Amino acid sequence: MASERSSAGEPARTLQLLWRVPETAPRHGPERGLDLDAVVAAATDLADREGLEAVTMRRVAAALGVGAMTLYTYVPSKAELLDLMLDSAYARMSRANTTGQLWRQRLITIAEENRDLFDAHPWAATVSTLRPPLGPGLIGKYEHELSALDGLELDDVEMDDCLTHLLTFVQASARAVADARAAQAGSAMNDEQWWAANAPLLARVLDEPAYPLATRVGTAAGAAHRSAHDPAHAYRFGLHRVLDGLAALINSRQVPPVPKIVDGES
Repeated sequence: MASERSSAGEPARTLQLLWRVPETAPRHGPERGLDLDAVVAAATDLADREGLEAVTMRRVAAALGVGAMTLYTYVPSKAELLDLMLDSAYARMSRANTTGQLWRQRLITIAEENRDLFDAHPWAATVSTLRPPLGPGLIGKYEHELSALDGLELDDVEMDDCLTHLLTFVQASARAVADARAAQAGSAMNDEQWWAANAPLLARVLDEPAYPLATRVGTAAGAAHRSAHDPAHAYRFGLHRVLDGLAALINSRQVPPVPKIVDGES
């Protein structure tokens, strides 16, 4: 279960901040010395370097050289700040022009753009966005990604379903990468070193004849990946299987037109 989720703050205030709607109520006190973008940038930099758990209002304030209470005049809590961080990351994503490309290549591009996002901001993969931050960055991202599915004779719900299926896979893959990095950091060993240390211990207790398939397949996979799991291979393999699945739906919509019969032709 994700430890953080988007859209967990106060909805009206969150949307006001995301869309930079000017405040109507008069403010009291000294003039602000920062802008909201600087606050978001500082929080994002902290999350990129130390993980999302490091992002506290106090730590962000310290990075900006202000007191924690000052930061609360910009954002009410970490919940709203998280939405601003995600939406800012979405707004700055690469958006390639895939006009004229086949649908499969267009979707590969969309997947790669999201993979690059999670590579730059690993914390973003750990956030549940079932209730997404409804800011301009997300809306622009959604518009761009839907264009890869436009013109394929899918209805609107199917277009959303296909995109959601693809992006859910990419996010899950990014979480696996983050887990692998965390495991390596926590054990001070990469996967190959870990298996080299543990394989002899397993061999002493494993009854291979009792588990012939597990032994054979596990050995083959371990030799191929030099580990029990290779996130990069899993991404490449899984992406094409996702696209194969989508092809079954998309190709079923590509029905060639029935030729018209001209009078007198048999």
